[in-house]
Amino acid sequence: MVFSRSGVMRQYVPKRWSEFISLLFLSTTFFLFLQTRDLSLQLSNERMRHTAEGEEYIEAEAPYMEGENDGKGRPIHRDLSTAKEREYYGKLDPMELNNTKNAKKEILFFNRVPKVGSQTAMELLKSLSIKNNFHYHKDKTQKVETIKLTYNEEKRLSNLVNTFQPSSVYVKHVCFTNFTKFNLDMPIYVNMVRDPVERVISWYYYVRAPWYFVERKRAFPDLPLPNPNWLKKDFETCVKTNDPECRYLPGHRRDGFGDHRRQTMFFCGHADDCTGFNTEVAMRKAKENVEKHYAVVGVLEELNKTLTVLEHYVPRFFKGAKDVYYNEVKIFSKINRNIYKPTTAEATKDIVRKNFTRELEFFDFCKQRLHKQYLALNLDKKP
Repeated sequence: MVFSRSGVMRQYVPKRWSEFISLLFLSTTFFLFLQTRDLSLQLSNERMRHTAEGEEYIEAEAPYMEGENDGKGRPIHRDLSTAKEREYYGKLDPMELNNTKNAKKEILFFNRVPKVGSQTAMELLKSLSIKNNFHYHKDKTQKVETIKLTYNEEKRLSNLVNTFQPSSVYVKHVCFTNFTKFNLDMPIYVNMVRDPVERVISWYYYVRAPWYFVERKRAFPDLPLPNPNWLKKDFETCVKTNDPECRYLPGHRRDGFGDHRRQTMFFCGHADDCTGFNTEVAMRKAKENVEKHYAVVGVLEELNKTLTVLEHYVPRFFKGAKDVYYNEVKIFSKINRNIYKPTTAEATKDIVRKNFTRELEFFDFCKQRLHKQYLALNLDKKP
């Protein structure tokens, strides 16, 4: 029997060999490019460790408090319960600030915003589900993540969440849904927010990280490979050259998961009025929904306070959250951390902030609400 060389090669060479070679070449090229800026990034991090700012620095991709010599990290404590603040807020009742009491079922819905430390929060919830004896459910990874749903899609989502047996947690990237319009009980809503400008910068480099597009390619082989020039483009150049990717135009609409700019959209909902970037109507509706329907909206930059409020306002699910987080901080600190994200100049951030006015206002609103919830607990009052 005679075997041709070409026949043998066809048997042993994968059908997608050329695509594999292209992916390998692209990954290698990008990796080498990134190494050229590793030294500057390490230098920047080293400087932060030796400054007062660095002592209270939070790694945003995976919240981690640095500063102790034992390497375990430490809680960041800022005394927000000053006499001036108490005078400003007046007497606060935690029961009036907690929407958990309105829930008829012990179903927690974490409609997570991307790049706000939500991956770490998910891992925390997984650990707490064992400790606190509740069921943990997460939406599966999708090729195209749709956060703005049609009416029928909203209804299916509401029915799905309603099928979970108490006590349960469901986690999904999706905009706020009001279950009552489908004659269903509302779940206990929680979420996280982050400085909106820091968040878009984080997203910008997240989708350019080598492991991100390699993992996406493995999960969905038919996805096209990214352009090397796009991968190498840094955020500062993108902003300063007025690149379409880094234009943040008020009122601009762009549906889908790709529009990572709008933190408010996750709290506003699925209506068309919620889709315009940095609009007054979206911000107002987002504030209204947070006030009426969210038990807690945590703040990434104030993680210690966030965990404290979650423990007290949603104890069924978050009892012992701080202990679990800090005891396993070495594990959590590595989740989704992007070592390929360089430092962005404050001047560039200031340029971007000019078009994030309402996004920043909503972020400040959430911070103020978290502060009030924390102060209402009177945890720092001397006996």
